[in-house]
Amino acid sequence: MSTKDDKQDDGPRTAKAVGYGTPPEGTRFKKGVSGNPRGRPKGSLNVATVLTRTLREKVAINENGRRRTVTKLEAALKQLVNQAAAGDLRALRHLTALANDAEAQQNVRDTKLQDLSELDRDVMQGILRRFQVTEEQRNSSEGEDHHDHDVERC
Repeated sequence: MSTKDDKQDDGPRTAKAVGYGTPPEGTRFKKGVSGNPRGRPKGSLNVATVLTRTLREKVAINENGRRRTVTKLEAALKQLVNQAAAGDLRALRHLTALANDAEAQQNVRDTKLQDLSELDRDVMQGILRRFQVTEEQRNSSEGEDHHDHDVERC
C-alpha cells in the first residue's frame, strides 16, 4: 500500500533546501568577490563636508554703514542674535539651544584636556622615576668602583 509520503521519497532529491536564511546557491555571494565592486566614487562628498564648505564661504554684509566680508555661518548667527534681541521667540529658542550645545562641547573639550594633562603628569612622573633609578644605580656603581679602586691600590 502506497501513501503520499512514499511517492515523494521515491524520487532522488537534486535540489537543496531553499528558504529563510538559505538562498539558492546561484544567488549567494561568491567567495572573494566584493558585493560593491565599484565602491563609492572618489569625488563624492557627504552632507557634513558640503555643509562645512558652504558655511565657510564668504559673504559681504553691511554693518553700521560699513561693508564687511564674513563667513555665511557668522552672518547667519548675527541674524539669529538680532532676531532674538528684537523679541522673536522662535529665534530665541534656537539661540539658547545653540548656546547650550556650544557650552556642552566646550565642557567636553576642557574635560579631555584636563584628562590629557593628568595623563601627561603620570607619564612625566614615570620618566622622572626611571631617571632617578638610573641615577641611583650610576651613583651606587660609582661608589662601588671607587671602593674597588681603593682596595686595588692597597
